[in-house]
Amino acid sequence: MSIFGKIMSAIFGTKADAAPAGGGAAGGAAPAGGSSSAAPGAAPAQTVDVAPILDKAVAAKGEKLEWRTSIVDLMKALDIDSSFAARKELAKELGYTGDSNDSASMNIWLHKQVMTKLAANGGKLPPEIKQ
Repeated sequence: MSIFGKIMSAIFGTKADAAPAGGGAAGGAAPAGGSSSAAPGAAPAQTVDVAPILDKAVAAKGEKLEWRTSIVDLMKALDIDSSFAARKELAKELGYTGDSNDSASMNIWLHKQVMTKLAANGGKLPPEIKQ
């Protein structure tokens, strides 16, 4: 499974496995006629409130993790490898075209992309998170 797929599964549950990292919902919020690989009973437009899920994951870790602003902390909260190599792989999956050795710029881009893709796949994000 892709790294983004792991993030989706951790937040949305196993139904998210069908959502590709490239995301078919590029143009709009309504995934009408979207992926035919979704289970017939699963409503792709179902909204999942992301903040309580991630806040609970952070609380379980017992350390201060700022998932709202940090891709590293988001990955740590979900027990996903947050190493530089893993983040480079995630950047590759999501189509990052910048310098992958500039970790600060890449991390900012990654966080924004992950938040955007979560929202495009039915994730309800807190208003302070700009996509």
